[in-house]
Amino acid sequence: MSICNICPRKCKVERKISIKDEGKLGYCRCGMLPVISRAALHHWEEPCIAGTRGAGTVFFAGCNLSCVYCQNYEISEMRKGIEVSVERLREIYFELIAQGAHNIDLVTPTQYTHAIFQSLREPLPVPVVYNCGGYESVHTVAFLRKKVQCWLPDLKYADAKAAARYSNAPDYFEVATAAIEQMFRQTGPYQLDSDGILQKGVLIRHLILPGQVENTKRVLEYVAETFEPGDVLFSLMRQYTPWGRASEFPEINRPITDEEYEECESYMEALAIEDGYVQQKASSNANFIPAFDGTGVLEAAKE
Repeated sequence: MSICNICPRKCKVERKISIKDEGKLGYCRCGMLPVISRAALHHWEEPCIAGTRGAGTVFFAGCNLSCVYCQNYEISEMRKGIEVSVERLREIYFELIAQGAHNIDLVTPTQYTHAIFQSLREPLPVPVVYNCGGYESVHTVAFLRKKVQCWLPDLKYADAKAAARYSNAPDYFEVATAAIEQMFRQTGPYQLDSDGILQKGVLIRHLILPGQVENTKRVLEYVAETFEPGDVLFSLMRQYTPWGRASEFPEINRPITDEEYEECESYMEALAIEDGYVQQKASSNANFIPAFDGTGVLEAAKE
């Protein structure tokens, strides 16, 4: 095993294979074998991902960002889940496909890039969605070029101070935009099938944070200036719910206001960003956080 430079943290440690082994861990505090918290049909992604039958969502434990407000804090920081082999990971894909999944939706997958690459040596009959925080190295995106059809990155910050304070990543904007542009070079303009399901392309997500309207505006400006209509999809998200360690940061320990969201949505309209989605106020609710109870991870092993 070579030193780990999978993500922009470039920890340069020889990560141990299993979390149970003796050895070193990097910033993500994960071994090389995937740890999965939940594998099930998921109906709360954007319509072009969830469709009518749901996305075949695999929630991985751990993260290379560690945002203080993460709604998946239980798995991203506490790393709750079950370690599986590469072979079992591939079996999970096909179990989800058999349930009717429109795609295989890999959530927070970066730290397990090598295992995921191995699990996708043979193509799947549905698109693979790489659902990440956006803090990716261009090299890793290129490494997955023939394995991933749909990229679903966050673009969380244009403001370096916010990125440093809430995600310990002051270089986030430069890193994430370079990765997103590489994703687009690999896929080209997005393509939907006759049912409106994304078959290839990039869907950029941005979560509005409390008190961070200017940050959101700068993200929107980047998207409008970088991509032509029809190039990428964009999702403006208002589902922020104080979670994780948000209580330690008083300025974000609240939902966003209607005024904040309306200002951001109006700015998005003024920039003529039309390929994408906005969210209803009801989306800001902890009830939309799934149960990370190991659903779908070990079912086949019991047979």
